[in-house]
Amino acid sequence: MNSYFARCEQQANYWLRGRPVGVCVYTGKYGCVISLSTEAKERGLKAGMRLNDAIVQCPELIPVESNPARYRQYHTKIINVMREYCNDVVPKSIDEAILNFSNYENVDPMQMAISIKRDILSKVGDWLTCSVGIAPNAFLAKLASVRGKKRDGLMMITPQNIDAVLGELKLGDLPGIGANMSYRLERAGVKTPLEMRYTPPERLRSIFKSIDGVYWHYRLNFIETNIVAHEYKGMQAMRQISAEKRQHINYIDQLFMTLCLTLEKRMVHHKFYCKSVGFTVRYTDDTRWDDAFTISTPVQDAISLMRMIRIRMAKFEEAAKCGPILNTQISQMRVAVTNFVNNGNMLYSLFEDMDKQETALKTMHQIKDKFGSDKLIRAVEMTDGKVIKDVIGFGSVKDLTDLDYKTT
Repeated sequence: MNSYFARCEQQANYWLRGRPVGVCVYTGKYGCVISLSTEAKERGLKAGMRLNDAIVQCPELIPVESNPARYRQYHTKIINVMREYCNDVVPKSIDEAILNFSNYENVDPMQMAISIKRDILSKVGDWLTCSVGIAPNAFLAKLASVRGKKRDGLMMITPQNIDAVLGELKLGDLPGIGANMSYRLERAGVKTPLEMRYTPPERLRSIFKSIDGVYWHYRLNFIETNIVAHEYKGMQAMRQISAEKRQHINYIDQLFMTLCLTLEKRMVHHKFYCKSVGFTVRYTDDTRWDDAFTISTPVQDAISLMRMIRIRMAKFEEAAKCGPILNTQISQMRVAVTNFVNNGNMLYSLFEDMDKQETALKTMHQIKDKFGSDKLIRAVEMTDGKVIKDVIGFGSVKDLTDLDYKTT
């Protein structure tokens, strides 16, 4: 999907159409612009800019606070349109999906792509444009979709034209090849994507210093590596904290609670319990405090996470004779959980009590999702301040289920 968050706002708000729009998590002076409309990009703005800098460069920019629920809603509708054409649809992110037609016969891919683009416009939103790439594997299809944005949003890569396509590109134009890897490849004598395609896999493995080099050979030679959606190895919830927000210690405490509650909801959804926890805070002077620990009894609920982390912070503060770790100089906070145990793999003595707790938590989150997060709250969630707003990233959508995609 093109300029997805910004286009969703223009779809929902007619008056924003045709105007430069910047979607921000917060629209304060130093808020970060996370998505730009086509009109804003044409004025030279880039995602990641501070809002004040963007407005200096483009005074007519209209900042809009992000609306994650709206983006998820449009995402599910778009996926449902795709599933009218293909049974094997793999959402890769909030604005990207793979349709696997490898088991279909007598399919005209170009006509299929044109029909999908048309149906998204007519059934989901007439401002929600997309770019479609067609190729023998998912990586080359993504590359085609990126390159096809300037070709009416449609491009096909085939064995007949791949050398011509790669011959027009630099190494950094390949999705997943950054500046450091480009430098490493060039030092090894691989100057272009076309040269990379014809470099032996063993040589690429040596350059990449990992199996990734072999995978890159596969990708550029039509072998599939990208379709499968991998299972969770860990989960994290992280938030940047603006200069305005970090002045209030109550906000810092609320954010800590929100991150733990976010992980609780994800673990309940997947029926996971974690045995390892990580907590990181970064300060405005670029110093940081990290902690990671393993627990004997798996946990799932936010209250347990918060209690364990707070106990360890208190012990460190006492031993180091330092001030509070949670203070008004924090610029970033992160909570992570890993080393998952499925509820079916626990000892019965543990499972019996935990199953009751999991059922209660699952029911609570279902009620929150249906009626609003403020309609049912635990005592620990009560606060005098404004509820911290939901945020959404461009990455994984593994927390959306098949049930979500059936909801229109």
